[in-house]
Amino acid sequence: MSVAEKALTYATLILADAEVALDAEKLKAVTTAAGLTDIQPIYFSLYTKAFDGKNILDLVTNVSSGVAVAAPGAGAAAGAAAGGEAAAEEEKKEEEGEESDDDMGFGLFD
Repeated sequence: MSVAEKALTYATLILADAEVALDAEKLKAVTTAAGLTDIQPIYFSLYTKAFDGKNILDLVTNVSSGVAVAAPGAGAAAGAAAGGEAAAEEEKKEEEGEESDDDMGFGLFD
């Protein structure tokens, strides 16, 4: 993802969080205020058209809801087919093996 795409994505989220209607001029104002003046004008209109009539905050908060619902059902079906005990052990190992960002020695504001 290019710097321009990242900047416009963050600008879109900022405007959505502030409950400001998304348009090309407001996106340009946010990115200019952030010091990014080299973004091609076509990107502003593309982002405006892409999110026209959509609730951006709903898109962000509901991204993983479908996956989270399907995963436990798939795991339970696999557990029943494989004998249950082996699948439960494997799932427990996966949970123990996961690390958070705090454990890696870096954070958001480091």
